Amino acid sequence: MGRVLSIDYGVRRTGLAVTDPLQIIAGGLTTVETPRLMAFLQDYVRREDVERFVVGLPRQTNGRDSDNLPRVQRFVHQLKAAFPEIPVEMWDERYTSVIAHRTMLESGIGRMARRNKALVDEISATIILQGWMERAS
Repeated sequence: MGRVLSIDYGVRRTGLAVTDPLQIIAGGLTTVETPRLMAFLQDYVRREDVERFVVGLPRQTNGRDSDNLPRVQRFVHQLKAAFPEIPVEMWDERYTSVIAHRTMLESGIGRMARRNKALVDEISATIILQGWMERAS
């Protein structure tokens, strides 16, 4: 069994999370500057067995497409071209940033750390992955 890697794609930064090899636990991996994302993924896939990508599908709270959707769709097209052997799934990412901030508050992370947008992106990717895993089980 390989890992499942989730991607919270952003204009500047992209949050990444990954499962363990048995796909039992989701954990934050890192946040990457978006222009360096494909190089990071290529290196990661060379080192780790990635079975599937789960990409956050940007929607507004009312269910309509967000302004970021065309960028995410272009990225997914590039991802499929770069890794044709690895399936790509989209997962609704509504409320992930809100849940990430709430999680940070509840965990006792200090105010300055909560302002760290890279950490929010990584936690959001983890929330996307956890949602996907719950549905898949």
